[in-house]
Amino acid sequence: MRVLVIEDEEALASAIARGLRREGMAVDITLDGREGLQKALITAYDVIVLDRNLPGLHGDEVCHRLTGARPETRILMLTAARGLRDKIAGLNLGADDYLGKPFAFEELVARIRALARRAGPARPPVLCDKGIELDPAARKVWRDGVELELTNKEFGVLEALLAAGGAVVSGEELLERVWDENTDPFSNVVRVTMMTLRKKLGEPALIDTVAGAGYRL
Repeated sequence: MRVLVIEDEEALASAIARGLRREGMAVDITLDGREGLQKALITAYDVIVLDRNLPGLHGDEVCHRLTGARPETRILMLTAARGLRDKIAGLNLGADDYLGKPFAFEELVARIRALARRAGPARPPVLCDKGIELDPAARKVWRDGVELELTNKEFGVLEALLAAGGAVVSGEELLERVWDENTDPFSNVVRVTMMTLRKKLGEPALIDTVAGAGYRL
């Protein structure tokens, strides 16, 4: 899952990003509304965590523009204003969800996961195929009933392949979905992660390499 946090309180933005990364998400941060809008227009994020009061460009305007340009991206608006009228105003701007500050981190994670499930075609809460069962919420995966210990990136790659339903997923798409903007696009992280994932999945091999196209489960 790829998440963008647009929050001008640097300490809060960093804390949110650290927590979400521990949950296996790829997270980018920006402290400015205008820069955040630019990032969101360039990269296809699953969920954007958007503070309402931002420098550069107000969160309301960011939300309004994204709703038109990126309707598939889900927006969770954050604000210190917790009144009903503020919540209604945020939702009327096009936000998909609204969370007042301060908030419990566990609730933030649950809301992001719920929004991400709505970001694309509907899919079951547990992904299953070829003896693999993957539970994104619990961060657990099994093969033929045996639980596997995967790193966050291995888990993310496997989740992307399962969600594709047998379609080919390119290395570029995996890089965009599982890693954040700090990853060198010319690195071999996808290939290395794929190698370790295949090893942990064991035999018979489940992941095919499609020459010139990518990978398929």
